Amino acid sequence: MNLGGFDIFVIVVVILAILLLFALVKTVPQGYSYTVERFGRYTRTLQPGLNILTPFIERIGAKMNVMEQVLSIPTQEVITKDNASVSADAVAFYQVLNPAQAAYQISNLENAIQNLTMTNIRSVMGSMDLDELLSNREVINERLLRVVDQAVHPWGIKVTRVEIKDIQPPADLVESMGRQMKAEREKRAQVLEAEGFRNAQILRAEGAKQAAVLKAEGEREAAFREAEARERLAEAEAKATQMVSQAIASGDVQAINYFVAQKYTEALVEIGKAPNSKIVLMPLEASSIIGSLGGIGAIAKEVFGDGSGQVVQPRPPASSRPPMTSRNTPAVNPFNPPASDET
Repeated sequence: MNLGGFDIFVIVVVILAILLLFALVKTVPQGYSYTVERFGRYTRTLQPGLNILTPFIERIGAKMNVMEQVLSIPTQEVITKDNASVSADAVAFYQVLNPAQAAYQISNLENAIQNLTMTNIRSVMGSMDLDELLSNREVINERLLRVVDQAVHPWGIKVTRVEIKDIQPPADLVESMGRQMKAEREKRAQVLEAEGFRNAQILRAEGAKQAAVLKAEGEREAAFREAEARERLAEAEAKATQMVSQAIASGDVQAINYFVAQKYTEALVEIGKAPNSKIVLMPLEASSIIGSLGGIGAIAKEVFGDGSGQVVQPRPPASSRPPMTSRNTPAVNPFNPPASDET
């Protein structure tokens, strides 16, 4: 196939049109921003979508990723405030907010952020003790985020988060910390045990005190009631003695017999109740017992009568009765009565 001069011209024109079209229209994907340079100088930033450039005058400068990105911070040795050597690594999250500044204010952006973060990790962690370093990671993260974000702000970068991933003390230091933790826990256990023993002793003492107080109050109440009972018994005995004394003063001898018989009987009852005596042998006068019983019977007849409805008059005292002598009244045998005059 032989091409003429016109055919070649047409082909060249088509190729130039295609090249012009590609140079004129630029498509920016989502999550990216392109910078535009005119004769090597930054002019504007292309946003995601279809954009038109001036052919042969403007060109794409830098293609910046504006999505949030993750940057790993390598492990490094850090000397703490108390001269302890630890290994620490971290992770940083950042986002490009100004593509032009990120493209033209700093070269090798990721390396710059990485080194800046490592330097600030040494500064922040080096100003803290080991114990504070291991227990305050949130404080470390907050301080790192504030310092690094302020440092990268002129580059059009926003650091959203800086996290310490791992802190590894030396092996001998970890062993010493383990022994220290064990000793601290044993100390705490001993303190708790001592406090429990002390509280138990206090509770026992309080219980014994309360029991003693209650026992003393009970004994006092019992003594009070016993004294009151003895007082009432003494009052009753005093009243009975007074009544007997009045009866004696009025010349009632039978009251004396009743009183003596009652006391005599009570004494016999108490002797019989003695736990150390099974058999009691004692001389008793039959006439005294009979006289006492006779006095009691006479008193009962005076009070209740002899059963015939008539009240028996008490016998006059011995001083008012005429004496019986052998010269005035002959002795009479009760089993042989004297004969009457009719016989």
